[in-house]
Amino acid sequence: MSHNTAPDLHTEIFSTAADEDVTADGRFTKWLDAEGIGFHEGTFDPEDIPKFLGAYQADQRVLWGVHDRAQPAEALGADHPVATYGTMVHPLNVGAGQIEAHQITAVTVRPSHRRNGILRSMMTRDLREAAERGLPLAILTASEATIYGRFGFGCATFTQAVEVDVRERFEVTAPRTGTTTLVAREHAVRLAEQIFAGFHAVTFGSVGRQYAYPRRASGEWGRERPVEDRRVRMAVHYDAEGTPAGYVSYRFAGWDTTPYTMKIVDLVAATPSAYLELWRYLGSLDLVQVVTWDGARRDDPLPWALRDRRCYDVKGTEDVLWVRLLDVPAALGSRSFRGSGTIVLEVLDALGLAGGSYVLTVVDGVAQVEHVEAAAAPDATLTINALGSLYLGGVSASALAAAGALDAAAGDAVELLDTLFGRSEEPYCITHF
Repeated sequence: MSHNTAPDLHTEIFSTAADEDVTADGRFTKWLDAEGIGFHEGTFDPEDIPKFLGAYQADQRVLWGVHDRAQPAEALGADHPVATYGTMVHPLNVGAGQIEAHQITAVTVRPSHRRNGILRSMMTRDLREAAERGLPLAILTASEATIYGRFGFGCATFTQAVEVDVRERFEVTAPRTGTTTLVAREHAVRLAEQIFAGFHAVTFGSVGRQYAYPRRASGEWGRERPVEDRRVRMAVHYDAEGTPAGYVSYRFAGWDTTPYTMKIVDLVAATPSAYLELWRYLGSLDLVQVVTWDGARRDDPLPWALRDRRCYDVKGTEDVLWVRLLDVPAALGSRSFRGSGTIVLEVLDALGLAGGSYVLTVVDGVAQVEHVEAAAAPDATLTINALGSLYLGGVSASALAAAGALDAAAGDAVELLDTLFGRSEEPYCITHF
């Protein structure tokens, strides 16, 4: 599929599922190299391309490349994109069930081609077409936080980077359950997929994972290349019935790093007890002084399970999932809520995709949403960005109102939104894409 964005710019869109060109000169390879330019990566090894293509095909990714026909003779050829963009679809857990979410990834524009409207052209077209296909919302994980607000995305979930001192004072006080053991490499991918499926089914805000995740967690693939990383090991926790309930994969930082540090590659626990047992295992590793992880919950229970909670040190907080509603009734109607109540929302959408007035009625946590003619006096007015942040409950209506992103006719409207959208646990997403 082709689309013109400017006189000398030409957009090509292709599905990896239909692409069989895996040669070093193929368009998939050139697209992959162009994405690597945007993220400051090296060129890819030709023998890795078939594995990357297989992974993209498993994810059913659709790739966009913008090509410039008018470049100097010495420049990379017109068959190398000057901008890249990719999409795929995975399920998002919204409590009452799972909805198909339109994922946006691999967004790059070369410095030489900035300020030409390339990203705006791709993003607005893609969001419009996703809405037309009936997808209720779009999601992304942002490498730069200043880009996506103008397209209606709002930060919705967060994680913490933590450093845990596992020397003598480290002790998990919860009673021991089940067993935790290293698993053989040939079983690791299957176990990672099985355990994540259990985690995803019970975790509000979780997004289904792409093909590469269990392979990197198992060490079958490395972080940079789809070749074995022999330094990665995986331990699995089995509950009292012998069911795999959690795993942690980890890599030693090296003897030249002090204090001696173990870095968590991936940690997935389908139950609270599995989570604590994985940390008990990590705290029992010989010769390790510190364990680091950048994917902890903001409401992490671990500090409260430690004999000395000062072993647990938060090093920073990172936004993970950004949400952009495309169909307000479908997105809100699919989510589970808390309590009961009715509120009229006026949603402002600069792109004209999902704006309007909506009546949200919740009865015992189940929602019905009606799109109505412009309300004379809505209970609350908010941007589509703010609704994206509010959607999973990771940001409260009170915080949005205090920040000027939500305007309520009365204070009780904010309180009602806090009640309806609130969760006993924060939304939690450990899938980056």
